[in-house]
Amino acid sequence: MRLRIAAVGRLKAGPERELLDRYLERVNAVGRGLSLAPLDAVEVSESSARRPADRMKEEAVALKKWSITGARRIVLDARGRSLTSEDFAKRLVALRENGAPAVLFLIGGADGLAEEARKDADFILAFGAATFPHQLVRILLAEQIYRALTILSGHPYHRA
Repeated sequence: MRLRIAAVGRLKAGPERELLDRYLERVNAVGRGLSLAPLDAVEVSESSARRPADRMKEEAVALKKWSITGARRIVLDARGRSLTSEDFAKRLVALRENGAPAVLFLIGGADGLAEEARKDADFILAFGAATFPHQLVRILLAEQIYRALTILSGHPYHRA
């Protein structure tokens, strides 16, 4: 099952980009044997619209262009549901076992995602009630995907 992170905003070269790339490599190494790879990350530019509602709509349209046919959509939003790492791993396996060809993870910009994008989601995931910079959320997500794969493979990376 293919995995894609589609996020608003661009990570510049530096520690954040290096960390994201490290987790992408780790996921792709472990995920192949679990049929949970490849994982890629794509970025769209932040909208320059003046009104937040217009920015969110423009960004949602740009993100939609990176969709994968038949993909299940998981939106990251603070108003979503928090999962333990183990439950996140189970959710990925359930999607794979139910025949999903791909999972598309959507991360909005500084204003969040337009309501239409949230409405179309198969699941809305939150990393707690705190607000995180959207650039860091993609790193947290890539790490959680890697952690989920290590849980599924019995690797000692995950310690409760």
